[in-house]
Amino acid sequence: MARPRIEARNALRSRRWDVLILGSALPGLVVGIRLAMAGHRVLVAEEDTTARTPLLFREPFTVPGVLGNGLVDQALRALGIPSIERRRFTPGEVAYQVLLPEARLDVGDRDLTARELVAWGLAKPEEARALTHELERSAAALGQGLLEAAFVKRSSRLAPLSREAPAGAGLPTGVHTADGELAAYFSLQSRGLCELPEGEPGPEATTRLLGATLAGGTGHSTGETGLLGALRERLENLHAEFRTIGCPFEFVELGGHPGILRSGPGDAWFGRALVINTIGGALTTALEGWGKPVPGFLGGARPAFRRCAVHFRALREVVPEPLAPRALLPAPESGPITSPIRLSLHPSPRGKRFAELVAAATIPADADPEPVAEALEAEIRTLMPFSERRLKAGPLAPTPGWDDPMGQPGQSPSWPSAVTVRTRSREPVFTLPREEVASLGLEGELLLGWRAGDAIREELG
Repeated sequence: MARPRIEARNALRSRRWDVLILGSALPGLVVGIRLAMAGHRVLVAEEDTTARTPLLFREPFTVPGVLGNGLVDQALRALGIPSIERRRFTPGEVAYQVLLPEARLDVGDRDLTARELVAWGLAKPEEARALTHELERSAAALGQGLLEAAFVKRSSRLAPLSREAPAGAGLPTGVHTADGELAAYFSLQSRGLCELPEGEPGPEATTRLLGATLAGGTGHSTGETGLLGALRERLENLHAEFRTIGCPFEFVELGGHPGILRSGPGDAWFGRALVINTIGGALTTALEGWGKPVPGFLGGARPAFRRCAVHFRALREVVPEPLAPRALLPAPESGPITSPIRLSLHPSPRGKRFAELVAAATIPADADPEPVAEALEAEIRTLMPFSERRLKAGPLAPTPGWDDPMGQPGQSPSWPSAVTVRTRSREPVFTLPREEVASLGLEGELLLGWRAGDAIREELG
């Protein structure tokens, strides 16, 4: 469907930037930073519901290897995050815990992980050492392959790149042949670290997810903001703008520049380039609900899954001391939850007597969130059996209409090929297909934004 063209008389009510990014998910923030570093004027437009959602709901579950020489650290350097800001990320031996019915394993540093596998009877000493060494080696080869690959392409007419992973970087034998509790241990991690709504990532993606963790974990020394907060701060320091949208809008164009027209204020925002940084199906549903035309560059059905997150406040005394700041729990055997439960522990603004916890899991998009919240609370109280009135559940995180940084985008290839970011629109419109990197979790989203930002910068000249 053709998009409306703004008449000249309305041009006075329009604002222009070099790049308009629609949506506030992590890949778009990275795109914005790369473009702002090149001198382009950037606007990130986010839904008001998303803007009001606390960052602790939206932060990545875990950030592997920030202070090493891994993929995340190289990405932060490429984004110009100052060294003083990178020092706010504190390395830790433990990345997260895996909570199984009969074991509670600390996962992180390679030697620590090997010791834990032995201590909980999941592997013999020689097997544990060999397994962690092979995971680390294979994951490093895959990480280097990701950094060297042309991760995105601007045109779908270009031949797709090979999906072959680097030689010798497949799933280690010890992971492939694991059974019983050891298999559950690996599965809980690979499913909990990726962004697939259900099912397992492929062997290479699993190796990268498991192996990247062996560099250890990352905390944040201020306790206020993590990776997402650091990216937003970086954008603001580069004089990019954030604006919220709390009304219906439609896609328009003026003089070959794509943009949006907001129905309430009646003003238009344009960019030399437009970046769709949210799930196309969610935008399509929103436009249809508003009675607005749906442009051809949007496609796909609304995602069948979404993230449900519940906030808890607890007295510090009821939080078990051995509980790490991040933990993965199996989903309840019955009910709509389709993924492992991600539990994160945060300092409280109310002081050291309190702790803030967030439990998040994936559910079908049409599931009633209230029973899910009750199931999540039951799992948390199982970990804290004497909490009684000293643990209080807060309201559910609000569900955005179209700008959902926590949304589950769908399936992705077992080992990503280059993804297309340029749409077939006559105007320079780009999409960030998170579904194609979902199996790689946080690293996939960082790389998608990094490489897409560079591709858009080249097109803008």
